[in-house]
Amino acid sequence: MTEIFSYTACRQLSQMFFAIFFFHISELILAIAIHGKTNVTLSSLLISKNYILAMICSVVEYIVEIYFFPGLKEHWWISNTGLLMVIIGEVIRKLAIVTAGRSFTHLIKVHHEEHHKLVTHGVYAYIRHPSYCGFFIWSVGTQIMLCNPLSTLAFALVVWRFFQQRIRYEEFFLRQFFGSEYEEYARLTHSGIPFLK
Repeated sequence: MTEIFSYTACRQLSQMFFAIFFFHISELILAIAIHGKTNVTLSSLLISKNYILAMICSVVEYIVEIYFFPGLKEHWWISNTGLLMVIIGEVIRKLAIVTAGRSFTHLIKVHHEEHHKLVTHGVYAYIRHPSYCGFFIWSVGTQIMLCNPLSTLAFALVVWRFFQQRIRYEEFFLRQFFGSEYEEYARLTHSGIPFLK
């Protein structure tokens, strides 16, 4: 039982909980700053039942593995690589939100609004969906940071599948809104998610 209260466990778990807290609170603060308090709901925290379940499963995996295989969690270069991914993912996502400004929303727009512009500068000049890219890197990074092999694989597959479907849906509307301008932009940029053009 002492493994669960070891330096390694305290460090890795506190980093993960801080990463989750910072990610969601900063999302909410940015949403309020950009769209105003009256236009932001708790959905801006991006917390769903499936997300909570995934995070609980990752903590359970961590506790089981550190109890039975404590050496598995002592690979600091792996853990620190995950921490670096968390930071990089966070930066990319927040840059995407700030760069897009009012054009960024957590819910996919199915009707074109006057303030909705096609953003192609800043981080969007290189990545078509930088907020998704940032979240993908961040979420997988949280599991690498914990040295959780099963959750790393599960998070990568589930988040990839989620964005595969979401990008297809979102880009249908973007093509409706911006036509050939979006087609040209999509041709010149990568989606930001591995193996999704």
